[in-house]
Amino acid sequence: MQGETDVESIGGTEYDSNSMAGVFFDGVIGAVSGAVGTAVMTVVLLIGTSLGGFDIESLSMVSDLIGLGAVAPSYSVAIGYLLFLAGGMVTWPLLFASIGRYLPGGTWARQGAFFGFILWPGFVLAFYTGYTGFELAVYVAVTLLGHLAYGFCMGAVFDYLGGRDEPLV
Repeated sequence: MQGETDVESIGGTEYDSNSMAGVFFDGVIGAVSGAVGTAVMTVVLLIGTSLGGFDIESLSMVSDLIGLGAVAPSYSVAIGYLLFLAGGMVTWPLLFASIGRYLPGGTWARQGAFFGFILWPGFVLAFYTGYTGFELAVYVAVTLLGHLAYGFCMGAVFDYLGGRDEPLV
């Protein structure tokens, strides 16, 4: 009905979820959830690096894609990781908040795991650098596990901080 507002509480502070404060808090929830998911995924990828199944240098492809690799070649991997982190904190949580309720699972965490599975094939193809044999098996397993963990953790933070039945956006 017109004129009704959805009042929510985060940290004891009530706000109208349709107000600018509501939009701001929803954005913070998305960024925090994406940061947690990306941190967990980074740990999984670093484990894959130690097993020889993921080359952290492949993140430089992200910075090379937009031309920043040529501007600061010695920082190409760091710039690539920062862009990877930005995508994990902004782009994917925003998309997940928009379509998450249409995914199977029943909770944001389970829907997030499904979302991570959907993202995985693109990552596998984009960051493949010629692995074969055992390294290829580790690459496939580690990237799949990383994406499932990313989505699950992102969704779990949505569950914990969001506390709402409707999508965030």
